[in-house]
Amino acid sequence: MKNLTPLLLFPVFIFLGINIHAQKISDGQTVDINGMAVTFNILNKESVESGGKSYDRYKVSASIKNNSDKTYNIRLSAFPQIVSNIGLVELNCINATGARLTSKKIELKMKAQMINVTYSAYDKSGKFITSTIPVTGSYYFDPGDTISDNAIFIVPQGEKPDVSIRSMK
Repeated sequence: MKNLTPLLLFPVFIFLGINIHAQKISDGQTVDINGMAVTFNILNKESVESGGKSYDRYKVSASIKNNSDKTYNIRLSAFPQIVSNIGLVELNCINATGARLTSKKIELKMKAQMINVTYSAYDKSGKFITSTIPVTGSYYFDPGDTISDNAIFIVPQGEKPDVSIRSMK
C-alpha cells in the first residue's frame, strides 16, 4: 500500500502543474503572456433551455497579438508530416457545460502558410494533365500579427463564463 500512494498522487500533481501556469481572464480584459497580448470578449448572451434545465449561452471572442519581436515558425519537411503543436494559447471555460455540442475551450493557433504546388499526371482517359493544389508549407506567427477565434459557451444560468488562459509555447 505504501508503494501505491505515490502512483495515486502522481496524476494529481500533473493536473496541478498544468493549472498552475493558467491565469484568469474576464470580459474585455487583455493579458500579456510572453509578449503576446491575449484579449477575451463576450459578444452576446441569451438564455436557453436544454434537458429541462435553464442555461446562459454566451458567444465569445478571443484574440492574440504578437507584441514581441519574436517570430514563431514551424517549417514542414519534404515528406508527409503530422504537426500538432501549432497552438499558442488556450482559453478554458471552467464552468462551461458543453451542452448542445458547444465549446469548453478556445485554442488560438498559428497561421498556415499555403503554397501552390503544380504537378503533372495522367487522368482516367490517359490524357496528360497539369494541376495545381494548395499545400501547407509552414505555420507562423510574426511580430504584429493578430489571430482571432469565436466560440459558444453554455454555462449554468446566472453565471458568467469562468475563463482561464494558459500559454502553449
